[in-house]
Parts: sequence; C-alpha cells; structure tokens
Amino acid sequence: MRRFFFLLCFCPALAFAQSWPTHPITILMGFPAGSGVDVVARLLQEPMEKSLGGRIITDYRTGAGGNLASEAVARAKPDGYTLLLGTAATHGVNAALYKTLPFDVEADFTPISPLVNVSNVLTINPQVIDVKTVREFIDVVRANPGKYNYASTGNGTGTHLAFAEFNARAGLRMEHIPYKGGPEAIQSVIGGQTCCIFNQVQTVIPHWKGGKVRLLGVSTKTRVQAVSEIPTIAEAGLPGYESYTWFGLFGPKGLDAEIVNKVNAAVKAALETPAVQKRLIELGNTPRWESPEQFRQTVKADRQKWAAVVKEVGATID
Repeated sequence: MRRFFFLLCFCPALAFAQSWPTHPITILMGFPAGSGVDVVARLLQEPMEKSLGGRIITDYRTGAGGNLASEAVARAKPDGYTLLLGTAATHGVNAALYKTLPFDVEADFTPISPLVNVSNVLTINPQVIDVKTVREFIDVVRANPGKYNYASTGNGTGTHLAFAEFNARAGLRMEHIPYKGGPEAIQSVIGGQTCCIFNQVQTVIPHWKGGKVRLLGVSTKTRVQAVSEIPTIAEAGLPGYESYTWFGLFGPKGLDAEIVNKVNAAVKAALETPAVQKRLIELGNTPRWESPEQFRQTVKADRQKWAAVVKEVGATID
C-alpha cells in the first residue's frame, strides 16, 4: 500500500518533468539589453531552444545590482518556466555587500550550470586621463586623490568590486559612479563623465577598435585571447591582482532534478557548438560548464571569496 501511495504521488511529478517544457521558458536577468550578460544569453538562446524543444524569453529586471531579478526567481514557482541568469556578483558579491537581502543566494536557488568566465579590462578615455600603461594610471591617480571618477555597471557588480579592489591594493582614492548596466556605464567613459571603468572585454572591444577608448590591462591571471596584445594588470603594474566573474543559470529552490539535468545538458551542448564557442572566445569569454553539484560548490566558494574582498575594500550598501 505504501508503495502504491508513493507511485500515486510521484508519477504526476515525473510525468511533468518528462514532458517539460510545454510553453515558453522565461529567463530573468538583472542587467539591461546589450550588456555582457545579455550578449552571452543571446548567443546560447537558439542552440538551447533546439535542445530543449521550447522557446526561451528574456525578461530584463534591472536594478539593485541584479537583486530585483534574483528576488523574483527566488519567489517563483519551481516548475522550470522561470529561471535566472545570475553572475558571481549576484550570487557571490551581493551576499556580503548588502546588509540585508530578501533571499539567500544559496538556500533559495537551484544551481544549474555556469556559462562562461568573464575577464574585465581597465578601460580609459585618454581625453580625460592620458596614460598608456597601468603603472602610469596608478601614478597619475595617486598624485591626484579624489580627482577622477570611475564608472561601474551598478553597485555590487563585478565591475564595481574589481575597481574597488584595484584601488585598495594600489592605494588610490577615486569616486565611484554606478550606472544601470554596461551600456550606460561605457557611454559615460566615452562621453567623459567618468575617466574609466573595469568592464567586460566583450563590451568594450567595439569601442576600442573604433578608437574611442584605450585598454590598459585585463583583470585575469593570464592574457585574454580576444585582446592578446593587452597585458594583465598583474604584469603591467599591480603584481598579484586578479579578478574575474562568471555567468550562470539558476532556478528557484526545489526545482525538479530532471528539469535541472535537461537544462544543464542543453547548456553543455550549446557551449560545445563550434560556432558558439568560437564567438564566445572572440568576445573575450571562456566557455565554462559544470554539473549542478559542481556549480553549487562554485557558488559556495565564491560567496566566501567575495566576502573577503568586500571586507578588504570596506564596501557596503544599505
């Protein structure tokens, strides 16, 4: 009798997971159209739709460093139709940066898979600060404390913390100007409202090739293939510096394991598509796939790592 009751309870859920999806899947992101997160999402959308046999819709819920989108997904029904494209900032930095959050970045989500590792690059407007190397940048800013403003894609984002850590290690004092995503932030640099930004390589490449900005150094430990002539920050003036972020997919807590595995497999297939992989690398990203459990451990480790960085630089948001 117990076995019969178990089957009655279990079979509907199993049948639902096996037939999923029967209508469009909505992926929320806390960053605007045209941002680095959006670029990656668009590249993966078509191959993932083919693998899953269903349509994917993007819902932009910008603001609060990505927390608005995260909260919406944390409160969503765990039926596989509402997912989150999060980042190391939304699920690593924010837990330490914000004094209170209406969700727990680990307990209230189901990790599915990372998508890419992303390098930032120190990007300047030479009309505002005319330097050619990281070392020159440090010397000029240090000699003029408080004079220069740097942009970020929002409070608590990877671009914010990358610059805050850079300033702390280099002994610099600059004013932080947060924007609502990458497009606004990079335009502030181009327009001269700010001098500089640590922004994703893929976001700044077109402006760099167009001669509107100058790139001084990438934030990763090794050079980035897409801009291989640009040195790392560590080799160009600040030894030991390293900062990067990742993008990844999450569902609400309690998401059925079969659905999780379906989406995880679709991510893997998309990242292994030669044209997608080639384009991601050209944009300065490193494709990254992990099993759901491996990704869970990544989120846990990054939460601890970024908590240490936030404490080191003294950053906080009420």
